[in-house]
Amino acid sequence: MDEYQGLTALIESAWEELEGSGAGRRALCLDAVDDVLETGRLTQDDAERAVERLVTVALSDEGHPVREAALHAVCTASVHYALPYRVVEPLAVAADVFEPLLLEYVLAVLASTHDQAALPIVERFLHHPHPGVRGEAAEAVAELRWSQESAGTAR
Repeated sequence: MDEYQGLTALIESAWEELEGSGAGRRALCLDAVDDVLETGRLTQDDAERAVERLVTVALSDEGHPVREAALHAVCTASVHYALPYRVVEPLAVAADVFEPLLLEYVLAVLASTHDQAALPIVERFLHHPHPGVRGEAAEAVAELRWSQESAGTAR
């Protein structure tokens, strides 16, 4: 088994264990996926598939630690891979249901896509009652506007 097969086997093992474990163990499984994503050694397609699954977990699991672990892993992926908006769009659609700490992750992920479709969603949170959310929204808006301006000057 080469290194890449080892990484994908680790992710598959984490997904399998995720299905039948308690909340604490599920968060640890997601931490293992996070660790693999942090290597930056997956193919783009494999990384996107992992992120799609993480997004599903973040939207469906009721446990805060599990949802946070899933969103943290998505943030990690956004640093090492160019995530298309379509992969994280379900987070944008459901942004209003996240509590402030988790919403901060969502806003950071949306900004990392550099897709202008995320801008109106992120702008909605500029006046959020929680200061951390407002700050993350402001950073996300700045990043999205910068990427729009950069794309305009690159033409």
